Amino acid sequence: MIEDVIKLSEAYVSYTGLRPSTVSTYAANDGKWLVGLMEGTAGCTIRKASRVIQWYSDNWPTDLAWPVGVRRPAKSKVAA
Repeated sequence: MIEDVIKLSEAYVSYTGLRPSTVSTYAANDGKWLVGLMEGTAGCTIRKASRVIQWYSDNWPTDLAWPVGVRRPAKSKVAA
């Protein structure tokens, strides 16, 4: 799941132009976490990875292809 979070993060950051720390604040409520995960200095529980992947699914740009090989959960009822 960590690889999936990193793939999603790289695609989202590249597409939006937002800094990884900004995306990390939005997705994980921790501006340092995503940067640490990408650098290999932070860990990730299954619960946190699931929440972050759900955030990406709920907030993914409609004109950006979801990364191949990453399972996409259905949008949350709140986000739908």
